[in-house]
This record gives sequence, C-alpha cells and structure tokens, in this order.
Amino acid sequence: MSFDYGAEAELFPGGVRASRRQPVGYRRFASAAEALRFAFEELRPESLAGAALEVGDERFDSRGMRRLYEASDFPLARRAQKTATSVTPTRRASPGSSAAVGSGTAKKVARQQRD
Repeated sequence: MSFDYGAEAELFPGGVRASRRQPVGYRRFASAAEALRFAFEELRPESLAGAALEVGDERFDSRGMRRLYEASDFPLARRAQKTATSVTPTRRASPGSSAAVGSGTAKKVARQQRD
C-alpha cells in the first residue's frame, strides 16, 4: 500500500510542558508531506512526543510519522540534519595571530597585546 503524500492533513502536536514560547497547536496542511516536513523540521522534539497526524481516515503517531518522513518516496526536500560531530567553522584572529577567535588562545593573545 502506498501513502498519499498529496492528501490534506491535520497535525496535532503533543502536549508541551510549561514554556516561555507559545505552544504550537492544531494545524491543517494542504498536503501530508508539508505537515510531516513542518513536524520534523520546525517543531520542538517535545511537541513530537505525543503528536498525531490525520490523513483522511488514517491516524499516525510520532513513530508512524517518522517512518513516512524518512521513507524513500517522501516527495519534498528534507533540511540537512545537524549532527553531533558537525564543527562550526572558526574565523582567524587579527593578522599576525594564528589563534582562532573565541578560543582560549585568542583571548590570551588579545590580553597580552592590550597589556
């Protein structure tokens, strides 16, 4: 059986604990693919815990939603996922210094140059 990613969908985010942010509530989407992309790329992980997606007469929990989002036939481009091993590029410090900005060495060099 194939899933119709183009069908209208309703997304019910799960309960979110008290937060400073406004909780995201029920949303209707023109397509299930858009709802899935929103759920996995825009919602906070806590909102996904008890989330449900309704497409026609079918209802999917967060695990079912993840299977649909990660399926090879998902029709939309996915945002690149951040990994724990990704490294943030560093800028070089002022000319003459080989230390990276933000590193302890760069701060030490800057302090020495001031003094």
